[in-house]
Amino acid sequence: MRSLNLHLKVLITLLVALGVLITAYQIFILGIPVTEDETDDLWNIDAKVEFQATPREPVKLQMFVPPLNQDYVSLNESFISNNYGVSVNRVDGNRRVTWSARRANGKQTLYYRLVLTKRYSGEQTPAKGPIFRDSIPVEGPEKIAAEALLAPIRQHSADVETFISETIKRANNVNDDNVKLLLGGDASTANKAKVVDLLLSIAHVPMERVHTIRLQAEVAQSPELWLRSFNGQKWLYFNPESGEQGLPEDRLVWWIGDGDLVSLEGGRQAQVSFSLNNSEMNAIRLAKLTDENTDASFLEYSLYGLPLQTQQTFMIMVMIPIGVLVILILRNLGGLQTLGTFTPVLIALAFRETQLGFGIFLFTVITALGLSLRSYLEHLKLQMLPRLSVVLTFVVVLIAAISLFSHKLGLERGLSVALFPMVILTMTIERLSITWEERGGSHAFKVAIGTLFAATIAHLLMSVPELVYFVFTFPAILLILVGFMLAMGRYRGYRLTELFRFKAFLKD
Repeated sequence: MRSLNLHLKVLITLLVALGVLITAYQIFILGIPVTEDETDDLWNIDAKVEFQATPREPVKLQMFVPPLNQDYVSLNESFISNNYGVSVNRVDGNRRVTWSARRANGKQTLYYRLVLTKRYSGEQTPAKGPIFRDSIPVEGPEKIAAEALLAPIRQHSADVETFISETIKRANNVNDDNVKLLLGGDASTANKAKVVDLLLSIAHVPMERVHTIRLQAEVAQSPELWLRSFNGQKWLYFNPESGEQGLPEDRLVWWIGDGDLVSLEGGRQAQVSFSLNNSEMNAIRLAKLTDENTDASFLEYSLYGLPLQTQQTFMIMVMIPIGVLVILILRNLGGLQTLGTFTPVLIALAFRETQLGFGIFLFTVITALGLSLRSYLEHLKLQMLPRLSVVLTFVVVLIAAISLFSHKLGLERGLSVALFPMVILTMTIERLSITWEERGGSHAFKVAIGTLFAATIAHLLMSVPELVYFVFTFPAILLILVGFMLAMGRYRGYRLTELFRFKAFLKD
């Protein structure tokens, strides 16, 4: 007996732990929303390109567009133009769109539109990058100034991260004579980045320019320069003005490298303006969209990967254990008497179609008439199988009659009575009749009321939208329920109704 108790406790612990771990993994690692009302940001980005075309010359305009290979995923991407051919190519880790036309005159306007969201989940591709570079050739006073700047940088840095941060801070000290010499009178961010690049190259530290867009709605945008370097494991991003490490979450990488955003042949005065706005979308729907547009397999092994019609079926099926748990608690802890465990649950499922009030009325009417017929058949001394067949046929005829009269009276809700499990109604009538004969009418009535009460509670709980969503999205929670059911299986204590029955003994 002791080994059996230990075995049961270990089994319950394993089931509960497994259910908790899987659910926690889905919530905290995969980031699946806990409630259906949660929403995620959806960003709409428009890049408007304007230029003057040169008459009677072919036009070729190239513009970098986001690579979207790390933190963001595209839901829709479109290139809006009139009489232009469009192609997209990958160049040195970037994506570049090319608009081309044989002839164009006057002012031209092209649009690039992107709808994106944060990459919901899935494995990120391993980062790769250079860990060594050759020095940029430098001679004369520039070399002396660079070496003078590098000496204290080496002393005040411990690794690649601190070395780069210290280099950027030194390059932004415009009061330093060495910095002034290297800047040559141009203190722009781009020129400071060139000085940083020079200093890092002498130390053989690789560095790349990263051009980003700030994800902020209704604000005029222009590409913002950042710097990055690979430390052998991941890319490190740095603010070229302050040396602060880490790319903010609201930055979208647009392109990488020294190239200009736009290059134009057959035209002049090319300008790009950005406009952004954001909206919200249901988190699960958005996750399904991102899963369709990526290889992330976020929902590959979830019930959301099933066809929609099958999903509807499983939304009902996964709630059956919840209903069974309700009946188990009401019977084992509360002492409520019902017609078995599954009969109230199946009746509760039928209430989904008939609605609760109308369903109780129909159940009561059909069961009462069926009991009357069953009592009459008992006088005919029929065997059980023919008797059940007659009752089943009577139930079918009664359901058809109620549906017909409901339709004639304009009560379309009555048509849903046909969805009641006919076999369950038949067996319910049979079992109530046997209970009536063996235990009396009052006990049969008590059992019928208990069955309806349990079915009502189960239906109300199984119909809570938040609970349906949670169990369907995190089905591992059912393992926890199984563990609780196993624990309930060894309960031998008093039931709630028995406390009332033996109240007199307590007084004594």
